[in-house]
Amino acid sequence: MHRTFHRRKNASRGLVKIILQSVFFASLSWSQTSFASTLITVDESNLVSRADIDYDRPATRSEEGLPVGNGRMGSLVWTTPSALKFQINRVDVFAEDSSTTSFPRASSDYGSGCGYVDINLVDAGEDVFVGDSFGQHLSVYDGLMTARGNGITARVLAWNKRDVMVVEIDDQRPQPSAINIDLRMLRFAAQYFGGKNFNLAQVHTVMVQTAEHTAASKLDIRDGRILLTQEFREHNFYDSSAVAIGVVGRAAKARYLNEYTVQLSSAPGRGRFVILISSAASFDSKQDVGALALAELEAAASKNFPELLSDNSDWWRDFWAKGFVHLHSDDGSAETVEQSYNYFLYLMASSSRGDFPPRFGGLLWNTCGDMRCWGSQYWWANTSAYYSGLMPAGRLDLMNPMFSLYSGMYQACALAAKQQWGSQGIWIPETVFFNGPEPLPDDIATELRELVLAKKPWAERSEHFRWFAETKMRHDSRWNFQSDGKWDHGHLVVPDKGSGVFGHTTHILADSARIAALFWDRYQYTMDTAWLRDRAYPMIKGAAEFYRNFPNVIKGGDGKYHITHVNNGEGNWNSQDTELELSSMHAIFPVAIRAAEILQTDADLQPLWREFDAQLAPAPAGTRRAHLDFGGFAAGESPAAVAKTEDERIKGRFKEFTLLDGFTDVPGIGGAQIFRNRLRLREGPGAIDAEHLGGLTFGLHSALLDSAPPAPGGIPVIQVFPEWPADWDAEYTLLARGNFLVTSSHQKGKIEFVELLSQSGGDCRLKNPWGDDAVDLYRDGKKSEKLGGGFLNFKTAKGENIAVVPSGAAPDRFKCTVPEG
Repeated sequence: MHRTFHRRKNASRGLVKIILQSVFFASLSWSQTSFASTLITVDESNLVSRADIDYDRPATRSEEGLPVGNGRMGSLVWTTPSALKFQINRVDVFAEDSSTTSFPRASSDYGSGCGYVDINLVDAGEDVFVGDSFGQHLSVYDGLMTARGNGITARVLAWNKRDVMVVEIDDQRPQPSAINIDLRMLRFAAQYFGGKNFNLAQVHTVMVQTAEHTAASKLDIRDGRILLTQEFREHNFYDSSAVAIGVVGRAAKARYLNEYTVQLSSAPGRGRFVILISSAASFDSKQDVGALALAELEAAASKNFPELLSDNSDWWRDFWAKGFVHLHSDDGSAETVEQSYNYFLYLMASSSRGDFPPRFGGLLWNTCGDMRCWGSQYWWANTSAYYSGLMPAGRLDLMNPMFSLYSGMYQACALAAKQQWGSQGIWIPETVFFNGPEPLPDDIATELRELVLAKKPWAERSEHFRWFAETKMRHDSRWNFQSDGKWDHGHLVVPDKGSGVFGHTTHILADSARIAALFWDRYQYTMDTAWLRDRAYPMIKGAAEFYRNFPNVIKGGDGKYHITHVNNGEGNWNSQDTELELSSMHAIFPVAIRAAEILQTDADLQPLWREFDAQLAPAPAGTRRAHLDFGGFAAGESPAAVAKTEDERIKGRFKEFTLLDGFTDVPGIGGAQIFRNRLRLREGPGAIDAEHLGGLTFGLHSALLDSAPPAPGGIPVIQVFPEWPADWDAEYTLLARGNFLVTSSHQKGKIEFVELLSQSGGDCRLKNPWGDDAVDLYRDGKKSEKLGGGFLNFKTAKGENIAVVPSGAAPDRFKCTVPEG
């Protein structure tokens, strides 16, 4: 996207089972050790709570609510004068898949939303969330949102063990009123059922039809619980969701309020009671999804609020114990960066622990019903902002949904490589539905292949091809040569973008290699050979084989392989040797060769890959580095001026990602409003995201700890504080390649020490933080050896703690507690 623009047949139970298993086994194969620095003691509660959000006035619009989620379901929580409001969203609710023919217009496809919930606290009398008594607080350390008003306090959490949001109401008003919980449908266009087949139960069923797509919403009351279910159907596709609500600790009566709303009304009374909001989803049309949601609710109903809060507090305590970043500067800017970093980790933990990743726009925080700017597909340029820089934080379980998404569509991407491009391996489109590219009829596939490879003139495309394409979602990379159509006498006329078969994302091929590189990175960070063999290598091989067999990769008269008729990202359509494609090719082949060597496989392919890599056209000069561009100083500047300029540029880049309350010029995007909840709104109502915080996290990790090899497929080298402002102090524990937990400190312009916990054993290669000066190594607290030179190479044992300090300095002198006080 958007730099100017940007991303089952029935999702069978078999595919869903594979995805679930892949997440499960990935979590078994490697787990992050809680950091155990011997030199830095971290007061995690004090540190993380610096990222809390406090409102002294209500949210001005729903997108400014505070986020609460358990990684699978979630909502922003916002207030009106008389109510606490939610939109329940799930990562696994999709209204359509890649086979859809019902949403050709941009941003008309949708997903995630399950239902609105309004907790109306005022039956009669004084408003609650107004005036000086109002306060709303998000505790990032334990995932607890608290709203206070006139005589009422509400605490909200998302239970990590099950899919339930828990709301504790403490009503201390002198004259309490009934509290009404409304569960509302997201869509209101009703198709009524009558005649001889009329069924009274259908009065509370709403059916919305869009071309061949139907969305049925149904209200229900079961054993005193209220329920809203949705079913989405088109061709062979089916998905469903349910939201169930119950009250614990107070009498409540259920009733149908109108065609679109079912209500639980609790009796008036002072004191505390609990409202449980559960959800579920299923791709199985035979599954009673409402029963699934009710089972989640009943699991929570067996516990009281303090027990549920304790469960969550334990989970969050373990989460924050996996690593930390603590920053300080005299002007407070570093603290703002630290707070934004911890808040981003909170957002990811709250939205990225399900079977699928959250969609980049809205995440689990959509509040505008079915309105989804840029639709329901995954766009890699945007999704990568959340995941590409996350691994050093050490919470690799947060990346499992992304890995499972792309592993889960492997077969569909392999078929697309053959059908659309006449190649082998896999092609992952820039913009793609959750189940990957759809299988095409043979005649359509043949014609599309001739068109996209520029073998057939665009003007000669058949009417049958035009008829097939005009009903396809035009944001889908495969059909992205199309513009929004217009209605002419009841017919949708769909024009192209004026460049034939080329569009913003049609000819982006590099995503397979870029995504496969993250699978490889996960291996390097964990040294998990099972992951490399079973999950990473198929993606790596698939990306390399796609390029090697791509028909428009041709050896030129210079003896080099050149790639033609491709885009450079979303720009430079129909170009040759673009920066994005060549840099991705140069990156993936060395990785494929190295991975095959480690696994001792594909001996026949390795020489072919080496030959291809050796004769590949060079990447354009000035190819961007794989992290924030902090460099580029003018010739002739003095060293002091260069250092000062670099410091200011680094700090300036961080500040651009953390500006609050107003319209800001976010890099590469243009004006965007960043709310008090630190989420960003751009390109229309509901289009909120946290990509700017993902960018900050990527840049912060790069500036604190670099462990990339000097070349793709090479041996990782650890470097602490490679690009860090001299006047910013910092301490951290982060994960480096080689599965080393690295703790280090930068104080008053100097690096104090490096401490490593070797989680897998093996060799460590560390760039000397003190130039060529001699250093002392302490192994498990005992002085071991002296090393020197620009690079320090030493062996480690699994579980060994190693402190590296300037020669003559005892590690104990660096002991400290953060934050101080």
